[in-house]
Amino acid sequence: MRKNKTLAAWLAFLGGPFGLHRFYLHGWTDTLGWFLPIPTALGLYGIRRALEFGVDDGWSWVLTPLFGFTIAACALTAIVYGLATPEKWNARHNPQAAPDDSAGRTQWLTIGAVVCSLLIGATALMSSIAFSFQRYFEYQIEEAQKISQ
Repeated sequence: MRKNKTLAAWLAFLGGPFGLHRFYLHGWTDTLGWFLPIPTALGLYGIRRALEFGVDDGWSWVLTPLFGFTIAACALTAIVYGLATPEKWNARHNPQAAPDDSAGRTQWLTIGAVVCSLLIGATALMSSIAFSFQRYFEYQIEEAQKISQ
């Protein structure tokens, strides 16, 4: 069965946090595919805690960025898949096919996956970093105020 680069890029972008692209490319025995939902679930739990207890909840500001970092990592994976040359893609995922087989060619839908991944992945990464640093520095200020009193 040939592995299509466009489908793999879209699976990495849309279903990456659940490991769908890993299962498509490597089968159901892929260990990383089974571990990818863990940081996704922890990040979603952090978001739920933030909505329930507010952003001052310690666990929420530790767990919430995991979701953003997982989305960013999967978006980066989609970009790498989408920008792979047909020869490299087919050599790795379709070794029985010709180097210029259509499964590894870049099409407009592939470019769409790369553009969407770049947009959403960069946004998720920058948001996670900003949220993490903001909460960390606010925590440091609160602790400094406790010490000074």
